[in-house]
Amino acid sequence: MIKLVYAVVFVCIMVLGLSLNAVSLWILLLRHSLKSSNAVFMVNLAVSDLLLVITLPFRIYFYATGLWPLGNKMCVSVTMLFRNNFRSSSIFITFIGLDRLLAVVYPLRTRHLRTISNAWKGVTLTWIFVVVLSIPEALKFHHQLENSTNSINSSNSNNTCFESVPDRNEKPPLVYIYAALELVMLAVNIVCTAMVSWTLRRHISDPARISNRVNVILIFVLNLVMFCVCFLPLSLGAVFIGNNSHLTPLICIASVNCCLDPLLYYFSLDAFWRKKEDVDIPRDQRTKETQCL
Repeated sequence: MIKLVYAVVFVCIMVLGLSLNAVSLWILLLRHSLKSSNAVFMVNLAVSDLLLVITLPFRIYFYATGLWPLGNKMCVSVTMLFRNNFRSSSIFITFIGLDRLLAVVYPLRTRHLRTISNAWKGVTLTWIFVVVLSIPEALKFHHQLENSTNSINSSNSNNTCFESVPDRNEKPPLVYIYAALELVMLAVNIVCTAMVSWTLRRHISDPARISNRVNVILIFVLNLVMFCVCFLPLSLGAVFIGNNSHLTPLICIASVNCCLDPLLYYFSLDAFWRKKEDVDIPRDQRTKETQCL
């Protein structure tokens, strides 16, 4: 019965995540293009979320039927695709927070850093980082699945996959590395939130800009919520919980982040639903404060 509940939860997440991120990606590319560092990070975050969403039908089938007929290699591919895009999402969200920090707290001194070129370099390194470091984890997981299927009856050899149990509770070293990385990124987002809140409270007093200030704060609040509710529990759970089946509730919660990320696009980009040329203001008419928001 509990597996059917998991299947229903993943169905809901898949429907919402697919529709929200597909629409968000379309709006980002068509109406805002890739003309700012923030937009570059958001487009890649939307792509990461969509890649995570396409792994959910496999989990839905597994939990709805209790069977995995696609073999160990396919199980490893689906699992690593989910993990890689879960991890890349947390990195891209941190990049968005850092970009907003520099824009608000150091708007002039960091213009040379907040370039499209640097954003693409950060995005490229992120994808390389999560893919390359996941290779040994994938090999370890495949070995774990092989041992699991060999140790049970052949009649039940196709029902492990996401329910597999690690060999003697051994875990890849990368599990600890990623957990530490999530803690570091949470700390970075906490510092960014504190610095931006202090800057906005001190320098922005015009009531006309209150909405912009609220939007900026909401970006950081969403970042912290996603780390504390979605990313960190699963990362720490992977360290302290040996049986993968016990991680399923945390995986369900972590998957919800793909439904929350579109809120970042709405609050981060001015007039998100309108075309960029409809909301552009001549550069010489912008104040320093408006540029940073």
